[in-house]
Amino acid sequence: MIKKFLKDIYLSRYLLYKLVINDIKQQYLGSFLGILWAFVQPIVNILVMWFVFQVGFKSAGVEGVPFILWLSAGMIPWFFINDAISRGTNVIIDYSYLVKKIVFRVSLLPLIKIFSSLFIHLFFILFLILMFLIYGYKPSIYWLQVPFYTLCAMFLSIGIVYITASINVFFKDMSQIVNMVLQILFWVTPIFWTTKLIPKSYLWIIKLNPFYYIIEGYRNAFIHHIWFWQQYKLTLYFLFVSTLVFFIGINIFRRLKPHFADVL
Repeated sequence: MIKKFLKDIYLSRYLLYKLVINDIKQQYLGSFLGILWAFVQPIVNILVMWFVFQVGFKSAGVEGVPFILWLSAGMIPWFFINDAISRGTNVIIDYSYLVKKIVFRVSLLPLIKIFSSLFIHLFFILFLILMFLIYGYKPSIYWLQVPFYTLCAMFLSIGIVYITASINVFFKDMSQIVNMVLQILFWVTPIFWTTKLIPKSYLWIIKLNPFYYIIEGYRNAFIHHIWFWQQYKLTLYFLFVSTLVFFIGINIFRRLKPHFADVL
């Protein structure tokens, strides 16, 4: 199934590329700053949290690095996950005119939002690297893990979006539920708080959250300097959960796809 999925992406790569570029343009079409809004809002969010916790609450450095670097290493992958899932949930409704065209591979639709979010995310990875360089950190071989964790975030998000986007066609409240769940996950995932606050006996509960693996993965690459294979049990667990979610998502999508056009 995964092989066929990748083959479909390859065969439709030019069409998918055009749809992704068009999606990015349409999202910010008509606004004065245009696509700059995609970068301004996340940066402002990071700066606000930095000001509140480091300037306001006088938070010291975390895990041996300045607070702003530690926070950014967690916030930036979360921005990608949040944007990909929340926007991806509405993708079938947004592109309903393509659903009704028999010749179009409807299964490619969820990828449009994922890849358009990835485009923005790649900028923020460069932004994060620049921040570490400005603070005097030298480039590290561990940074090469970032593409791996980005692919992990994409893989998990794709599976989730196939589920939520399919259900959203028939149950319009799904998008609101997804946004609410993402807000909850933001607070229960160690993005702006460290796992050192959690007793070791309860840490395994936090690790059950697959988003934990991605957030900590970025920090392992930039801060902790830990290879992903050094935490092979956690890596295997994440891949198992992500693969399970992916197959569930694909199956739900296939079962509901014949009815999309009727409802839309």
